Amino acid sequence: MTRVLVAGVGNIFCGDDAYGVEVTNRLLRKSFPSEVDVKDFGIRGLDLAYALTDGYEFVIVIDAAARGQEPGSISIVEPERAIGAASGPQPLLGSAHGLDPEKVLRFATTLGATCKRIFFVVCEPFTLGDEDGQMGLSDVVAASVEPSVHLVESLVTSLLREGEIALGAC
Repeated sequence: MTRVLVAGVGNIFCGDDAYGVEVTNRLLRKSFPSEVDVKDFGIRGLDLAYALTDGYEFVIVIDAAARGQEPGSISIVEPERAIGAASGPQPLLGSAHGLDPEKVLRFATTLGATCKRIFFVVCEPFTLGDEDGQMGLSDVVAASVEPSVHLVESLVTSLLREGEIALGAC
């Protein structure tokens, strides 16, 4: 059975950094097959790292990420290496409350996590707030939430189909 984890991450007190949390909250209202787990991890990097050890073939992380694009732009990024592909010792997380996706993935690897493929569905932020924080998404990022929901749903469907084809080939 193919298993997929959809993991929303972000800080609701930092403006557009809440993008992943908002998309995930919308996805939680949808129906998915039992092979798909949708979870809001917020800023809990350790929780995400441990979840990655639960035998998922595919992982989709939803997050805000500055990539030099127009604010509100949505991208799918697939790192060259899947979880478990790194070699050598991996550094541990610096904070139990921080969530640097690269460090989380490296830490998950030290815990024995493996998966075939990992994807990041990311949105270019407009603002992450100031030193006092900021609640709520900017208008341009808020307008990207619903298209992101549809994108993730399509990606999940494709990954489940890919998993079925791979299982059928064995």
